[in-house]
Amino acid sequence: MPKSITVEALKTYVRNEASYFLDKPNVTSIGVGYKQVGGKATRELCIQLTVGEKSAPERLESLGVEALPKKLVVGGIEVPTDVIERSYDAHLRPQAAPRKPDRKKRLDPIVPGISIAHVDVTAGTVGAVVYDARTGAPYVLSNWHVLHGDTGGIGDPISQPGSFDDNRVQQNLYGHLVRSHLGAAGDCAIATIEGRQLAPEILGLGVAVDRIAEPALGDKVMKSGRTTEITHGIVARVHVTVRIDYGAAGSHDIGGFEIQPDPAHPARDGEISMGGDSGAAWVGSERGKATSTMVGLHFAGEVGNAPEHALACYAGSVFQKLEIVPKRPEARDIEPDSGRGFATAFLARPVALPQPASRSVENDLVVVNGRAVVDYTHFSLAMSKSRRFARWVAWNIDGGSMKRISRDGIPFIKDPGVPAQFQIGNELYSNNPLDRGHIARRQDLLWGSLAEAERANTDSSFYTNITPQHSAFNQSGARAIWGELENAIFDDVAVADLRVSAIGGPIFGDRDPEYRQVKLPREFFKILYWRERGSDALSAKGYVLTQADLINELEALELPEFAVFEVPIGEIGRRSGLVLPAASAPQAAAGRARAAKAEADERPGIRRVGSVREIVG
Repeated sequence: MPKSITVEALKTYVRNEASYFLDKPNVTSIGVGYKQVGGKATRELCIQLTVGEKSAPERLESLGVEALPKKLVVGGIEVPTDVIERSYDAHLRPQAAPRKPDRKKRLDPIVPGISIAHVDVTAGTVGAVVYDARTGAPYVLSNWHVLHGDTGGIGDPISQPGSFDDNRVQQNLYGHLVRSHLGAAGDCAIATIEGRQLAPEILGLGVAVDRIAEPALGDKVMKSGRTTEITHGIVARVHVTVRIDYGAAGSHDIGGFEIQPDPAHPARDGEISMGGDSGAAWVGSERGKATSTMVGLHFAGEVGNAPEHALACYAGSVFQKLEIVPKRPEARDIEPDSGRGFATAFLARPVALPQPASRSVENDLVVVNGRAVVDYTHFSLAMSKSRRFARWVAWNIDGGSMKRISRDGIPFIKDPGVPAQFQIGNELYSNNPLDRGHIARRQDLLWGSLAEAERANTDSSFYTNITPQHSAFNQSGARAIWGELENAIFDDVAVADLRVSAIGGPIFGDRDPEYRQVKLPREFFKILYWRERGSDALSAKGYVLTQADLINELEALELPEFAVFEVPIGEIGRRSGLVLPAASAPQAAAGRARAAKAEADERPGIRRVGSVREIVG
């Protein structure tokens, strides 16, 4: 009795030998399927090879093409081959329609199945709503060639709908490219959601993806795409590797599986996919109804007069490569991350996170995944619902392992893990003298391993860590007082291990002026904590940056003087509505004594450190 071959053995063979066959002229893909006889599939497993043009053996030499073998040996077993005429193209080039359906309009909330694209790409499809495996942040999933494209880069803006469907791109911006991949694992990318709502149910299918699985030969599937809308298919080949020409990005070998039309549910014009469907999610189908299990991400289809087929990346490979999951993880399931969040034990004595001093402050905090604290690389913060800025930010500084990393290419964006309605974005900072001022200084966070420092570099520019600062303050020598206070600590005392912890943020006041329907903080606080070398005691100094009223007059901001004061930590807590950690007892007493002797500027115990006028003359 002859030995039988398994799909798993054929899968391994295809992955190992795909490049060998794809390097041959005329070969367009290789995969595992059932051998066809007279145009109909048998139940005999085979290695299927597709070619651009199928010719009689006697013509192959004249075409400069060698004959493909009729059998291959896999694990000592002879396996038949099947040669089929078929070529493929990335399904990006969208098709126009006489009327514009909802799929091609600007929608809020954004849902899977509608038009989407990088600002320099025509149009593709939102495949599914997915979540960051590490943070739980929501993203939209589509293809690399839809959200990234030949000229794109991480952080680039994304438009919904794509420019082919509505050329008012700036009006339709909604997020930024976060991660992408083009290679054996698939053609895939994810983008943030900013300024609009998001709903996970796929348009027309009535399900939201909540799990992923690997399809088998003969499985029935469905998809919802921008162009061909709802279509049905059957998995015809698995473990396929296809070579696709991506234009300026060159040719790439993409792994996935192939889908043919389901005769029980014929598609309009016989097309189960067309240009513009790129990025659609293929989900399992039972009795003609969609399930919530995603098996593939559509990225290409046949070209020319070949029988209708579609190509999809494996959902499992895509989710693993992009580090995403189909359901939002519970807080307890979020993976720990090196350097994630403010380390309270960073110094010899613990520095606790700030706590709300009243029920009203507590009720004003934004809760994300069951917590009022949002963690980033080397810092944590709590957001105010009413003011839409951080109420406080706490960060650690390791002066002994600092890295020099450029900020080039890193945009200021809203954090997709925090509800957009509780963040102030670019709408506040255009066409005026306001700068995006970091609360936790970017340079303070660039330490640890290179991977940590690069992650912190990106995390520092989420709008959750940004407050408005007038350019006369942020871009002048005044920054030497406010922004460089940490360096002054290093210069004045022998800081143990060059490590400092800091807590800072805006001080919200009832008299804060309003600009563009946003109340602008007039005061900011910063507290620095450290240990002096040879001492286990915790030292601390608190500072407040204060300014006179910002005047809103015909959309023009005028800025009077800024000044920095050294202020007792208890006073900062009273003004900010927070319970803040203090220094160790001996240092706190010494600090109170120094403050008592200092020359009072506004109230006893508060000493002026400097001002804009003192520095810039």
